[in-house]
Amino acid sequence: MPKLKLAVIDVKPGAALESQSGLQMMRPRIYGAWMAPPGPKKVAAIVMHPASNFMGHYLIEPLAARGVACMGLNSRYAGNDTLLLMERVIQDLGAGVQFLRAQGYDKVVLIGNSGGASLSALYQAQAERLTIERMLDGDPAGLSPADLPPVDGLALCAAHEGRSTLMRNWIDPSLTDEHDALSVDTSLDMYDPRNQPFTPEFLARFKAAQHARLARIEEGVTWRLAMLRGMTAPGSARDEVFAIYRTHADPRCLDLSMDANDRQLGSVWANGAAGARSVNYAASQMGRLTSLTAFLSQWSSQSRADGPSNLTTTSVPVLLCTYTADQSTFPSTRDAWLRAGAERIRHVNIAGGNHYLAGQPGLVTQVADEMAAWMKAL
Repeated sequence: MPKLKLAVIDVKPGAALESQSGLQMMRPRIYGAWMAPPGPKKVAAIVMHPASNFMGHYLIEPLAARGVACMGLNSRYAGNDTLLLMERVIQDLGAGVQFLRAQGYDKVVLIGNSGGASLSALYQAQAERLTIERMLDGDPAGLSPADLPPVDGLALCAAHEGRSTLMRNWIDPSLTDEHDALSVDTSLDMYDPRNQPFTPEFLARFKAAQHARLARIEEGVTWRLAMLRGMTAPGSARDEVFAIYRTHADPRCLDLSMDANDRQLGSVWANGAAGARSVNYAASQMGRLTSLTAFLSQWSSQSRADGPSNLTTTSVPVLLCTYTADQSTFPSTRDAWLRAGAERIRHVNIAGGNHYLAGQPGLVTQVADEMAAWMKAL
């Protein structure tokens, strides 16, 4: 088995003070861990998430054992998405693609796992035709075609549609005060047993209230950002951080008949109704702390990182592995990707697979077999 190697890759600077590290600001770098099998350099893969640490990803070693070099690459925002800009993350991913091209590999494939799926689709869409000239706040994006060399295929697994879609589906509409994490309208609380089982009337009110809460937040972000950018005193703030409480309230966590698959009751992070509720109230959860600009880029309706929408504009082959017991991707998620990929997509069910394939080594083997065979045939 080849040894795991560290990759240290220089990237372009981002926004002022995007890191508390002076060293990182002076010379921004990203880091990856990769394995390169001996023999001809036919194909290499990158697995990357906008914010998670993928340097220990479960596919690195199995793919290398099957003759596919694989790198788990971290973005500059690994472990902290408070300031994360998707437009900057694709620049980091492009640096990883350039690194593997420089090693001499004939083909490079992106593995879009979980939140990395929408990232991979956004990357390839912009690599094939760069349209992003400015960030959503109006600042120059600083992207060039040279930053984003196209790849040869996309392999998606446990694939979320995008961070904005997750926020739209998961935000808790029962919160009544954005400054009080415990405030609640019990008539909209999906975790209140009095609202279970869910009726069509409750679900309609719930979805409408989710939309209304997110729209209020987005309106406030737009107003506040315009106010900050209108300040003219030297050294004035151009961005700020705020909290979004209670972002894990998807009725599908508690009602297994909705968008039914093989999942267990609860959340990808904690099983059972009480587990899902604990995630909803957790101090550190999806989108809990975010800057105004990061909210627009990741979580808002304006986000450019909708996976299926971007996939439709790409031209490369696609592999989709659906983990059928995933508690965060569903048949409707699968169908959105399949519609977007159309005749270019090969679909494989990984029966019984949970979101992380935790405790499922046989299914890791199955995914690695499927991916390696598909990549080698490109």
